[in-house]
Amino acid sequence: MAQKPTEITPVILVGVDLGEPNFDLDLAELGLLAKTAGLEPVARITCKRKAPDAALFVGSGKADEIKALMLESGAQEVLFDQALSPAQQRNLERHLECAVNDRTLLILEIFGQRARSFEGKLQVELARLQYLSTRLVRRWSHLERQKGGIGNRGGPGETQIELDRRMITESITRTKARLVTVKKQRNTQRRQRERTGTLAISLVGYTNAGKSSLFNALVKAKTYAADQLFATLDTTTRQLYLGADQAGRALQVALSDTVGFIRDLPHGLVDAFEATLQEACEADLLLHVIDAASPHHIEQIAQVQKVLTEIGAVDIAQMLIFNKWDAMPLDTRPTALSGQFELDGLALPRLYVSATLGVGIPELRAMLLDWVKSQL
Repeated sequence: MAQKPTEITPVILVGVDLGEPNFDLDLAELGLLAKTAGLEPVARITCKRKAPDAALFVGSGKADEIKALMLESGAQEVLFDQALSPAQQRNLERHLECAVNDRTLLILEIFGQRARSFEGKLQVELARLQYLSTRLVRRWSHLERQKGGIGNRGGPGETQIELDRRMITESITRTKARLVTVKKQRNTQRRQRERTGTLAISLVGYTNAGKSSLFNALVKAKTYAADQLFATLDTTTRQLYLGADQAGRALQVALSDTVGFIRDLPHGLVDAFEATLQEACEADLLLHVIDAASPHHIEQIAQVQKVLTEIGAVDIAQMLIFNKWDAMPLDTRPTALSGQFELDGLALPRLYVSATLGVGIPELRAMLLDWVKSQL
């Protein structure tokens, strides 16, 4: 018997320009996030405000406009490109009479779908619990309306909320303890590499920049790679052989593929993914992979630098790898693959590559070999 196809939820995308320089007027990235999560954007709406409305984030007039657009487009859910407070989310759901979610929950949903390893699942669960703990009032609003009997201090609803809050707090504590154990295991593996004198290189970059494709091209691995946001969540480490020294000894490094960064990455995820991002913090060299074909690649570089600063890895040596050379318009392709790029006042090595076609890969291996020799 044939299975019924999964229904795709039609959604409206909403963005509020609060005067920030990186505002995505087309909501292109939010649309990609929605599609990655299995949703279908059917309409988009943006507005300008000096500050978010305390009750409805967009104000009552714009909320009425969104409601009319829902009826016109047949959307069943509304997605905001910014983070909503629990009260704003609850008020919007009452006003629009539909599910309302924000960018943070969308990213958490994608991470929940993609996590494969035990560590990845733990990290996602911790971030989800931390997010949910601030929204207990909304989740249990049907219980808040219950009243206690005569002489009771608070009704069953209040008791239920307190019980759920305690259960979530206990779950957060347990999950954090298990992540500490995983982190210790990673530290043990890292110390083993340090004892053998193996240098560590981590691939970092904006999501969908092609890190996993480059990782596969360098180490011939079969890491999952796809043209979508957050295709890879779990850190993978492989030995990369680069050549031999004058004495004939093998020169190799430990190469790690890490989770991609994104604008407005929820702080809960930065904290929860500390064990995974620790690979970047402990690396001897960062290969900062950039989508050279993206019109927003300069802003994406800045966002990656921001996250590296948050996790304490911004001072580690970097090479900038501009991937997707083959997808660049012909008139914008550089005349030379290698060169330098000024970042935060420093002139860093820069190389254009195509991980899928193999363009620039031999040059990258040569650059890494020279770097390893300089370290030794």
